[in-house]
Amino acid sequence: MAGPEGGRSSEESLYPIAVLIDELRNEDMQLRLNSLRKLSTIALALGVERTRSELIPFLTESIYDEDEVLLALAEQLGQFTALVGGPEYVHVLLAPLESLATVEETVVRDKAVESLRHLATLHSTTDLETYFVPLIKRIARGDWFTSRTSACGLFAVCYPRVSPAIKTELRTLFKELCQDDTPMVRRAAASKLGEFAQVVEYEHVKDELIPMFTHLANDEQDSVRLLAVDACVMITSLLSQRSKDDVAQLTLPTLKQAAEDRSWRVRYMVADKFTELQKALGPELTESELVGPFCALLKDNEAEVRAAASGKVKDFCNNLKPETRESIIMNKILPNVKELIQDPSQHVKSALAGVIMGLSPILGKNNTIEHLLPLFLLQLKDEYPEVRLNIISNLDQVNEVIGINQLSQSLLPAIVELAEDSKWRVRLAIIEYMPLLAGQLGSEFFDEKLNYLCMTWLVDHVFAIREAATTNLQKLVEKFGADWAKNTVIPKVTGMSRDLNYLHRMTCLFSIGLLAEVCGSDITTEQMLPTVLTLANDNVANVRFNVAKTLAKIHQHLEPRVVKSQVIPTLEKLKEDKDFDVRYFAAEALELIQAK
Repeated sequence: MAGPEGGRSSEESLYPIAVLIDELRNEDMQLRLNSLRKLSTIALALGVERTRSELIPFLTESIYDEDEVLLALAEQLGQFTALVGGPEYVHVLLAPLESLATVEETVVRDKAVESLRHLATLHSTTDLETYFVPLIKRIARGDWFTSRTSACGLFAVCYPRVSPAIKTELRTLFKELCQDDTPMVRRAAASKLGEFAQVVEYEHVKDELIPMFTHLANDEQDSVRLLAVDACVMITSLLSQRSKDDVAQLTLPTLKQAAEDRSWRVRYMVADKFTELQKALGPELTESELVGPFCALLKDNEAEVRAAASGKVKDFCNNLKPETRESIIMNKILPNVKELIQDPSQHVKSALAGVIMGLSPILGKNNTIEHLLPLFLLQLKDEYPEVRLNIISNLDQVNEVIGINQLSQSLLPAIVELAEDSKWRVRLAIIEYMPLLAGQLGSEFFDEKLNYLCMTWLVDHVFAIREAATTNLQKLVEKFGADWAKNTVIPKVTGMSRDLNYLHRMTCLFSIGLLAEVCGSDITTEQMLPTVLTLANDNVANVRFNVAKTLAKIHQHLEPRVVKSQVIPTLEKLKEDKDFDVRYFAAEALELIQAK
């Protein structure tokens, strides 16, 4: 008996590997992918010893597949520590990940590097030097650029925990990668240089890493130089914690050179990272060294660069020294801002409009009224909706500085002018901003200055405006509450039911349909339902069938007894109407209500 049982047990223990091999060789990629996602289950069935001795070697040998399968494998292996016996045996996972870190597909390599970085933290110091560092050396000197690219991401995770001799080797190896013949490798080195600098000793940063940085910042490929800007931020921040003199001597010249680079992509990266660089340099060096380059970026030939720099205007000004801030803004920054207001690129104007209001608290009331308000007015009338939206979205910042009265005298007339513009698309844009404006101005001020506009839009000759105006009313009630609606909006809406123009009576019904959702049962029953029921007798069929549609919409906001006693009888009557459309929509509304 024992023999057959032992044989069966042996067969059963081989079964998971056999199934995996079978599935990984299947022609159907989805099946191969599904089998890899079950790897942890198979490893559990095998136990830690057989996972180490059989499963991992098998996976290492079978890394020739579609990218999706390899990506799943790279991700799974990063979570395999417990399944191979814990941190003590984590090094056995390096072999398959090393192979994955050298494949052609970038996302697979990146996922393999991510898993390797995680596993590096689980290695003991001895294992790190015995297994992980040799892996870095192998792939850093691999024949294919793909492996050398992956190596760049592994230095920082193991450097702090290895011996001084190995640290020297790693720095030398990283220098080789910075000087690699292949631009892709130099790019990878540039992208990881800042991270590596964070863990390298300060004297070696100055003596060895700064020359690497300078070399990359002067690379013939702009794709390498722009990544060196990122490294510049991290290295400058590191140096500034120790010595401002080191910053001025070691990274500042390279930074200023990058701000004038022949490639717009490098200048764009400088503009994009400008406030981070500014913080790293500190207020003193910013004032003496960065104001000029920043103004040059604001005047750059390329719109993308100007847009990136424009978006940093507020933060740049905020980070200046308080005692000289106003003078620098008024004399250096503002003249450039005035030119950018009229920029031919909508992206530049939009980026500027998103931040320019933030200058008000910095410059104070008088400067805002004299210098900034004229600029805001120009932007409010800009042809691009995003520019206008960015100004209206940030009115509260100006309101806090100059007060609501000054705001109403200067900017609101421009808003009113746009709201009454002859081009309906301009009117439509202002309607969409109105709830935002209402939230910033408050109900009292809104009622006094802008409420009449909202009511005027309800009777506009363009349907798109009337439709947007009803949605606008709903959003205003959401902001100001049902009581505001009861006193301010609903009397005017229900009054439209007596308008001679049947289109306005229909707008009344559309408004009620939306307002019922935010006003609640009592207001809907007492103030709006009677109007809808009255319009059921309208002499225009289009109005009558919209009564049926409105009742179908608002019945859920009414008490069941009201629906039974008032809504259903009205719909029953409309169901007998002489007009086919009225009968159709009344029957549909009845069916909907009765189903509930």
